[in-house]
Amino acid sequence: MRFLAEYLMKAAYKTNCISNLSVCDMVKKNKTSPDNAKSSIWGGRFSSGPSQLMKDINASIKFDRRLYRQDIAGSKVHASMLATSKIISDADCKAIHQGLDQIASEIEAGSFIFSGALEDIHMNVESRLAELIGEPALRLHTARSRNDQVATDFKLWVRDLLDSIDEALADMQAALLNKAETHADLLMPGLTHLQTAQPITFGFHLMAYVEMLGRDRGRFADTRSRLNESPLGAAALAGTSFPIDRHMTASALGFDRPTANAMDAVSDRDFALEFLAAAAICSIHLSRFAEELVIWSSDQFGFITLSDAYTTGSSIMPQKRNPDAAELVRAKPGRIIGSLNGLLIVLKGLPLAYGKDMQEDKEGVFDAADTLGVALAATTGMIRDMTPQPDAMLEALKTGFPTATDLADYMVCQLGMPFREAHNSSGAIVAAAASKGLELEDMSLKDLKDIEPRIKPDVVGLLSVSGSVAARTSFGGTAPNEVRARIADARQRFAIG
Repeated sequence: MRFLAEYLMKAAYKTNCISNLSVCDMVKKNKTSPDNAKSSIWGGRFSSGPSQLMKDINASIKFDRRLYRQDIAGSKVHASMLATSKIISDADCKAIHQGLDQIASEIEAGSFIFSGALEDIHMNVESRLAELIGEPALRLHTARSRNDQVATDFKLWVRDLLDSIDEALADMQAALLNKAETHADLLMPGLTHLQTAQPITFGFHLMAYVEMLGRDRGRFADTRSRLNESPLGAAALAGTSFPIDRHMTASALGFDRPTANAMDAVSDRDFALEFLAAAAICSIHLSRFAEELVIWSSDQFGFITLSDAYTTGSSIMPQKRNPDAAELVRAKPGRIIGSLNGLLIVLKGLPLAYGKDMQEDKEGVFDAADTLGVALAATTGMIRDMTPQPDAMLEALKTGFPTATDLADYMVCQLGMPFREAHNSSGAIVAAAASKGLELEDMSLKDLKDIEPRIKPDVVGLLSVSGSVAARTSFGGTAPNEVRARIADARQRFAIG
């Protein structure tokens, strides 16, 4: 989880790119700045520079600085390719590499000064490179555009993110598998509509989430597979007349191949949408589990106890232990789904190739990455720390007639009754038990036969919750030995030690 942890745990670098102005201040500043200098990036076509307000809305450095590692890596590979292709000299390439390494060190040390006037991470790095090495830096942008540069950087960043998320999901699966293995025999009620349905085991219940997370890992892996084509060298939208080697840069950056169409390369943000869609589904899975933790830890259920590490107290009620971490995880899908919807709307109807609208692609992805990262970490921590309460689980199994389905199955298998007839007879027995204030296993054989005369003495042992669980040996069922078999299978399928 190295990559994930880095941006979750480290404070953002200080920047002077955009000051904290009110709307009125912005308008005033805009009106009183008619003599802005021309941009050093693209000023040749213009006789004067943009207004301050235009600079403020145009600058992305406050958020795209996260791409610095990927930007520097892409630039080093691009420079090496330019030298190999005899477009720049080996000496220039060496100077560029040395300068970029120094910039990386400055950013890591927190001494790099980001400038809003330079708009984005690409020009901030290039400008500093020119300060460090002079003329060779001016050759670096040969045969590329910021359009293919940002697409490459963003893909590399999302690819690193996906690898970290997979590691985090595997870690959560391991926590669930370990807990499930320990409690493969622990009886609890399985619920539908939040009402007692059938007896199951705690380990069996936890294994449901192992499967959910496995599908999440598959979705993120699919996203990574489709993402892994390099846009570098597509230039603005139509490729370049320079004799570049896109296969070389693609291979050096770990891509499977270069993108096949330059226009699509700079226009594509499917990888961001796919990440957000997969993140939204994953966050819903975490939210469903978090809701169960809230329910299970409540005074009314008492199935588990959450540790002090993931609960809080009340400012007025000294007895309270609030499952705040679970509640916050439960809320997180709102942010991630919002980011997905936001980017879908940005891209809807956007003509090819590149529009400045696409600058809005990153903040939602960054926020979703942060949000999912902290939700994964918190949920994994709660899984490891939670303590099941067997007595409360067993007590809950004494209500709700959880073995009624077993009674109906018995009538079908042992008495040869059609299932619908068996369903009606078992329902009548449940009603009789309820009127007597008894559970099914407490009903006498005479009481059972009064309602269904064909019932035999062998039914009695089948109506206990432990007998019900032990009988459900079908593949994927809740019988303890079957749960253990599926745990072993899951460890192999998902490569969990």
